Amino acid sequence: MEPVAEKRRQFIRFCINGAAAVAIQYGVYLLMLEYTGAFMANTVAYAVSFCYNFIMTSYWTFGRKPTFGKLAGFCGSHIVNYIAQQIFLCLALWLSIPDAYAALVAMACAVPVNFTILRLVYTRR
Repeated sequence: MEPVAEKRRQFIRFCINGAAAVAIQYGVYLLMLEYTGAFMANTVAYAVSFCYNFIMTSYWTFGRKPTFGKLAGFCGSHIVNYIAQQIFLCLALWLSIPDAYAALVAMACAVPVNFTILRLVYTRR
């Protein structure tokens, strides 16, 4: 079993990496809103952020070399995360949160689920 301190460090790195991934996703989302609707903008932004996030999560957050197995787990985790984000985006828009902020609400709501799944992917033996 891993020491609590290492889990804490992983979570801190996850949060820092996640903040950078969110910044990338949000920037692309705002740019794409100029050309398309919120759901398509979020999809394109998610894909761009996904690429950055996989590399950084592997090497920096969990200190593991990227493998096809980890990519499969990461994809599985992010399919769940993407669906959760789209549901939360729909809810935010339904609650009349402006398009420019609705994606931030959706991203924030999906963070705990994503960390839990990714931790399992990167730390299982």
